[in-house]
Amino acid sequence: MGAYILRRLLLIIPTLLGIMVINFVLVQFVPGGPVEQVIANMQGQGDVFESFAGSGADAGQDTTTGGGTDQYVGARGLPPELIEELERQFGLDKPPLERFFNMMWNYMRFDFGESYFRKIEVTDLVLEKMPVSISLGLWSTLIAYLISIPLGIRKAVRDGSSFDTWTSAIIIVAYAIPAFLFAIMLLVLFAGGSYFQLFPLRGLTSDNWEQLTLFGKIVDYFWHITLPVVASTISAFATLTLLTKNSFLDEIKKHYVMTARAKGLSEGRVLYGHVFRNAMLIVIAGFPAVFIGVFFGGSVLIETIFSLDGLGRLGFEAAVGRDYPVMFGTLFLFGLIGLVVNILSDLMYVLVDPRIDFEKREG
Repeated sequence: MGAYILRRLLLIIPTLLGIMVINFVLVQFVPGGPVEQVIANMQGQGDVFESFAGSGADAGQDTTTGGGTDQYVGARGLPPELIEELERQFGLDKPPLERFFNMMWNYMRFDFGESYFRKIEVTDLVLEKMPVSISLGLWSTLIAYLISIPLGIRKAVRDGSSFDTWTSAIIIVAYAIPAFLFAIMLLVLFAGGSYFQLFPLRGLTSDNWEQLTLFGKIVDYFWHITLPVVASTISAFATLTLLTKNSFLDEIKKHYVMTARAKGLSEGRVLYGHVFRNAMLIVIAGFPAVFIGVFFGGSVLIETIFSLDGLGRLGFEAAVGRDYPVMFGTLFLFGLIGLVVNILSDLMYVLVDPRIDFEKREG
């Protein structure tokens, strides 16, 4: 097992390098950049997209007439010295290959630099936003498992019954509804839209958080997190329920279950003493992957809709604002975490069932 883990850890390096190379190359061909963003802000155009739309039309789309300010859309009228200073400030005066290798050398030492526009270390930004995303991902995953496992087992035991039919209908509908659409529906219904105002519209805590007692802070926290967690749980809950049901159905049909019943064991003993361990292998071992999926996958839309200041929103705003250190820094961290979690998922399989040996399978 040690050799297998070592190989997987070594594979992280080329995989992560490939992720960074692809995204870095793509960024070189995407219109706009931090310099264009500064120009757009200086000219009161809001963001780089408006700058490209407006200035490109006014200038007859002549955006590549040479060096100096003419290579930037909307830069006309600004001193060339200012543009050159901006390029030096953002490190864009160097060739792309040199910039990439410098970036990766810093990232290998976990030096992610400073945000272009916030003047804060990228690491500090990530640590500041992480509690919100962890809260959302952890609670969503735990609730999905607490609901899905008992429901999936009951559906498997009562396969083909009316209970199985109507719960399957609910699960299919839940899976079909996008998380962001469900989140908007929750806001309309329960957050002061057109019906009830039972939950707050935005944020993770109230404005008077510091003045609340410990019990009051706990209640306030769960009051704010309820709707975002429900919205992000819906798709994971549906998938896990069907996975649990199908896993139990496969195990129930095997010979060892028939043998256990023939020995006179009770149905509960057969189900939870023999079937449960084998059936839950794939479900329990997939916990890290499910958590990361909820943590990264749906966080952008959920955090934006509920005005939660988390990692998903941070990455989205960095992409829109062309804040390259934040963009690539979070991409590197998320990629690294995702690859490590894949290894943890394999270790979970071995922990749940020691009979699994990945080294023998590879051999």
